[in-house]
Amino acid sequence: MSQSIFIHGLRLCCHVGVPDEELAVAQELLLHLEMMPSYAWDQLQDDIALTVDYAKVVEQLEQLAGAKPRRLIETLAVDIVDFLLESHPLTKVKVTIEKFILPQTRSVAVMLEKSR
Repeated sequence: MSQSIFIHGLRLCCHVGVPDEELAVAQELLLHLEMMPSYAWDQLQDDIALTVDYAKVVEQLEQLAGAKPRRLIETLAVDIVDFLLESHPLTKVKVTIEKFILPQTRSVAVMLEKSR
């Protein structure tokens, strides 16, 4: 059985960038997340305490992104995936982060997928 929890289009505001001028100003990133739980949904008994609470995940990722500046969105992707695998009952996490920095593009993005 394959099952996933998705969070699409999470807007995160954080300091990220290679030049110091870019790093100094908080910017909005767009995050897309796929989480594969380590439990079967038919065992949940309609109890939110037995699943991944996506509202809590959003709150945690907002705090994680804002906790410190990073030069690379790749570093933020690693931090997010590692945090989620360590703190939630998940077997795999896939994150895509979009950054809106180059005027000639709609966005640039990185994707990281990691399994426990």
